[in-house]
Amino acid sequence: MQDRPGCLSGFFKLFLLDRVFEWGQSRFGFRRGGCVGIGCGLIMLILFIAIACSILSGTNWLKLF
Repeated sequence: MQDRPGCLSGFFKLFLLDRVFEWGQSRFGFRRGGCVGIGCGLIMLILFIAIACSILSGTNWLKLF
């Protein structure tokens, strides 16, 4: 028996990840401009992609609850 979360929790995690990413980008990321914004934005983008892939691969999309 696999104990992976279902699709609703996967959607919720992706929604929360998106909100956190948008907040971080508006505070520290690409939209801030300057050298620091580009560096922090790139690091945040790489972390976002890694976490999103982790959520997508760890979720059982066929299980509703």
